[in-house]
Amino acid sequence: MDEVNVAYDTNHTFAVCAYKESPHLETCLKSLLSQSVKTNILISTSTPNAHIEGLAKKYHLPLYFTNQPSDIQDDWNYAYNLAKTEWVTVAHQDDIYNKHYVEKLLEYTKTDSEDITMVMTDYLPIKGGKIGKRDINSKLRRFFRLPLKNKTLAGRKFVRRRCLSFGNSICCPTVTYHKKKLGDTVFTSKLKFSLDWDTFTKLAGYPGRFCYIDIPLTYYRVYEGATTKEFIVNHTREADDIYMFRQFWPEWICKIIMKFYINAYKTYD
Repeated sequence: MDEVNVAYDTNHTFAVCAYKESPHLETCLKSLLSQSVKTNILISTSTPNAHIEGLAKKYHLPLYFTNQPSDIQDDWNYAYNLAKTEWVTVAHQDDIYNKHYVEKLLEYTKTDSEDITMVMTDYLPIKGGKIGKRDINSKLRRFFRLPLKNKTLAGRKFVRRRCLSFGNSICCPTVTYHKKKLGDTVFTSKLKFSLDWDTFTKLAGYPGRFCYIDIPLTYYRVYEGATTKEFIVNHTREADDIYMFRQFWPEWICKIIMKFYINAYKTYD
């Protein structure tokens, strides 16, 4: 473990989950290091290798290893639990964060942070190595998030749940968790793919509100080698999505919604 990085006073940490030898990890790290407000960064992995270790050493970032078998939920919890700050962003190694991400996060949570359980931002897709325009999937997700812009509505459990009832309207890499309020081990889902949607649904039932920053401060990479693609091919995503819709709707409505929702998978075609 390399501990020579600078520790910043910012009460926020990017906890980066590194997996195998992602060609996009360095780009992600550079975006975190380039934040307009310097913040804490750590890397965790359950698949230690020379690639990850080399980047941690190159950028003087602390690197933590876990001996547990690699699993998305366990990896996220491990990284999240390592952070000692009030706010924690579980950063995905393939994605890029706008240089104003932390600046806006602190700005939006400055006055009433005790009332907030988590913060999310808008996002844009990265396709073919370039930040692109919104596709139909991201447009719909943004539409369902819009009620959360209103503080009063975002403070109501019913509204938070409705925003999630037509699909996972929240892009997981954009989210920062209020660890001071939520404590450790925030991910407790039995699902393999939709564990983020399941987690957001759980948090929607907690006291407090979701804070939505309607600015594209995260850039979500869509590519052939993404884990999401793998879960689509083996039908894990479909099974998990059906399970989630059943948390909100009777079976006959679930079947109707899934006929349309499954079209979102074409993002990875």
